[in-house]
Amino acid sequence: MSPVSQTSAKAPGLLSRFRPWFWAAIAVLLVVATAPLWPQMLNALAKAHPHGPDMALFARLPLAIKLHIVGAVSAILVGAALMSRRKGRTFHRTAGWLWVGLVSLVAGTSLFITSLNHGHWSIIHLLTGWTLIILPVGVLAARRHKVAQHRRTMMGLFYGGFAINAFIAFIPGRTMWTLFMG
Repeated sequence: MSPVSQTSAKAPGLLSRFRPWFWAAIAVLLVVATAPLWPQMLNALAKAHPHGPDMALFARLPLAIKLHIVGAVSAILVGAALMSRRKGRTFHRTAGWLWVGLVSLVAGTSLFITSLNHGHWSIIHLLTGWTLIILPVGVLAARRHKVAQHRRTMMGLFYGGFAINAFIAFIPGRTMWTLFMG
């Protein structure tokens, strides 16, 4: 294993060039923009009853949504294991390829999920396009031993593509909310 894989990136990425006040302003803007939805969301949270997945509901879902859910949950679990373990070892390479396959599955199946927008793609499908572009960039960076670029790309996909989208998926009324909280 190369010692380079364990060192921090020297070149700042585009997002790291912004000052902390910029991110604080974005957070305040998001809080203010979502304020009208708070009463509804708090009401739904108060009525929530977390439980194991509703398998009867899961069985009624279309195949694309089933594959999407299983792939996304698996990608989050594999990604969390990758983030917590030492990089550059056999486990990282093997689990990394598994994660790439799962992310590809999730992005691919999302192209067939159009029920949110009456049979058409929605604005969230822009993330699918971004994922399908940036995932190979991260893989190529690893194959070319560009560790810093690989780290930024894959961490961005994991946190931006899955952690944030998992939060969005659990908005009251959506399938994941109904599956685990309804």
